[in-house]
Amino acid sequence: MLNQVVLVGRLTKDLELTKTEGNKHYSHITLAVPRSFKNMNGEYETDFIDCILWDSVAKSTSEYCHKGDIVGVKGRIQNEVVEKEGIKKYYMNVIAERVTFLSSNNQKKADE
Repeated sequence: MLNQVVLVGRLTKDLELTKTEGNKHYSHITLAVPRSFKNMNGEYETDFIDCILWDSVAKSTSEYCHKGDIVGVKGRIQNEVVEKEGIKKYYMNVIAERVTFLSSNNQKKADE
């Protein structure tokens, strides 16, 4: 069996590094990933995919990547069940195991 996902997209906001009570670092990112085909109106749509980064992946990504940068994410899909007032909600998350920095908006601005 296999649970692996590979995404390439732009960061929608700057990362905020957070610590758990157990001193583990984590961060939530959202990737804007354009679809490779046009819709019925002839436009390319974009999917916004939430990812969770842990420890060294979260630290290095928060240090080097910013809103608008293109990154590659390799990871796995994990579901989460949250129960509130007796109602269960199911969420699917991408857990990033590796983040590759592909291009930076800061470099483009420096080149201009």
